[in-house]
Amino acid sequence: MKMKNIILGLLLSTGFSSAIELGKVPSLVTLEAKDGGKIDGSAWSSSMLNGKIYTLFYVDPDERELNSPLADALKARKFDRQKVNSVAIINLAATWLPNVILEAKLKEKQKKFPHTIYVKDKNKVLVNEWNLEDDNSDILIFDQKGKLIYKKFGKVSNNEITEVIKLIEKNL
Repeated sequence: MKMKNIILGLLLSTGFSSAIELGKVPSLVTLEAKDGGKIDGSAWSSSMLNGKIYTLFYVDPDERELNSPLADALKARKFDRQKVNSVAIINLAATWLPNVILEAKLKEKQKKFPHTIYVKDKNKVLVNEWNLEDDNSDILIFDQKGKLIYKKFGKVSNNEITEVIKLIEKNL
């Protein structure tokens, strides 16, 4: 029994050591080939989250509407795309919907919203590497140096949307 507890403790501490933390640049993650990548088939790396303020939406397709009010508020604010951008990473493993259908929808969205970077996560890589919440809509905001300045798992309230806009403006 003791050995079981030691092993469980080691596994838990190892898992939490890579958890994404406010005020820090997260561990490097790359989505490519069997794990996913950008809609055009190229690799996506978290190292790309610098040089601008990035809002990252990590979304279960079944929860895609949960944080639409935040996405709409960011779009309405019309931030300078040279300074602020967004990334939408779709957790394809979190739904029963076929990947073929989801990928076709993502290609349509990419055409409709050319400034947003759309990425596929086919194997819950960010759930495992950054301890993001599975089967949800997670919001992460990074400053120009790639440091996490905001994180929310689940629905962002109207008050939080106002805070997010102010946070982005403050970090410009």
